[in-house]
Amino acid sequence: MSAIISTQPYLCQFNQLGHNEKGLCLGPTNDVQGGITAAMPGGSWLGALCSGFVSDTFGRKRSIQIGSLIWIIGSIIVCASVNIPMLVVGRIINGFSVGICSAQVPVYISEIALPSKRGRLVGFQQWAITWGILIMFFICYGCSFMKGTAAFRVPWGLQAIPAALLFLGLVFLPESPRWLCKKDRWDEAKDVLTLVHGKGNPNSPWVHREMQEIREMVEFERANADVSYFELFKPNMINRTSIGVFTQIWSQLTGMNVMMYYITYVFTMAGLADGSENAVLLPSGIQFVINVVMTIPALLWMDRWGRRPTLLVGAFFMCLWLCVNAGLFAVYSRPARPGEFTSPAESMAITGAPAKAIIASTYLFVASFAPTWGPVSWTYPPELYPLRLRGKAVALCTSANWAFNFALAYFVPPAFANITWKTYAIFATFCAAMFIHVFFMFPETANKPLEEVEEIFDDTKPGAIKYIGTPAWKTRNTRNLTLKQEHNDTLSPEEKVGFEEHAHKETTDR
Repeated sequence: MSAIISTQPYLCQFNQLGHNEKGLCLGPTNDVQGGITAAMPGGSWLGALCSGFVSDTFGRKRSIQIGSLIWIIGSIIVCASVNIPMLVVGRIINGFSVGICSAQVPVYISEIALPSKRGRLVGFQQWAITWGILIMFFICYGCSFMKGTAAFRVPWGLQAIPAALLFLGLVFLPESPRWLCKKDRWDEAKDVLTLVHGKGNPNSPWVHREMQEIREMVEFERANADVSYFELFKPNMINRTSIGVFTQIWSQLTGMNVMMYYITYVFTMAGLADGSENAVLLPSGIQFVINVVMTIPALLWMDRWGRRPTLLVGAFFMCLWLCVNAGLFAVYSRPARPGEFTSPAESMAITGAPAKAIIASTYLFVASFAPTWGPVSWTYPPELYPLRLRGKAVALCTSANWAFNFALAYFVPPAFANITWKTYAIFATFCAAMFIHVFFMFPETANKPLEEVEEIFDDTKPGAIKYIGTPAWKTRNTRNLTLKQEHNDTLSPEEKVGFEEHAHKETTDR
């Protein structure tokens, strides 16, 4: 939406405010534009809540394929929109698809990835998202020079193509081995683990160990079966439920998605519009390039850094840049003159060196989010929960993400219109609060097999806190040990032979 909401074809097609002195369309009202933008995250909230049931019933892979088909339907409706209600309905359907996929893709990747590479692989999902945003933005930028409604219908129609490719690509990928075990499809699960973890070797000690741990976990969970959403709020689960939910809530309260939606408003107030409706789009697009480039360090080093340090550093620097923006707008901006801008949300004007500092600070904010909260907010929640609850738990966490995305998309235009620079101060306060919350409550999960993460929350161990488990600040990244285990370096020659003989016997029995 960010590349489209300021263009005349869009503003004229969905015009409610009439025209200004120059004859330009003013587009939908402030509240309606907030509602149009918020329609997609609103649908995503509902889709995320439903995704747990879909995923547990049909499988991780199939649930993502279902989401792909729903996206194609929504894209057709959005592309054909002739009025605001039709546009909103299409975006809600699109959002429903995003809710399913955004909740279950991290689950699928987490359950199929090696522990030492789990963060990197889930991070690739975030990197793919940043590439999608970047490509779509510049498609919209190119189409903004087209005349008539094709300026927004072409990009809205093209967005169905990636969904079709995703659906077809998943046909050739395996199902989650942990979901297969949950459904008593043990032979298929071992085949998948042999393929992706054992490098084709069915006698791999690592594959044998994983199968043993998964089997023990599945048997334990069946003996304690209770897979309703209510179990997430029981005393022994409420801590990690709150951690997962707040990981997603805080990722929204950083203000990053607000930047994505309304960056053209900010740069117009900073004087980049230059009298042309398209002039602000190109500098706005630079933030999407930064988002792509700065996600790469997380792909390379996130598992080495660990989850906690990455989140803490990101919260600190985002708070800093938001404070800088708030201070610059508070001191150097003036109220917008009547008719100066097309949107009431463009409520301030700032020029000269302070305007350049606003632009630089905005770019630095994006550069701080991209390698930290961007990928980690999707990597972290699936690592927290036992197998029987993982699908539903991550669905609940993701629904919190989209609920706040919806609220913020609706909130920001009126906020800029009414409280101006204080909008930045609010988000800076949130970043300070999340720093404190992460330090005291978010344990380190990097490089641990999913079944071993359970031990962190065991409140019967010495030094553990009741209902919390090991204090977060005492948890450590065990990357070196995990790498040795994955390469079987911690086994003696006799143990390796024993594992291989046992695995060979299992293969023969099958």
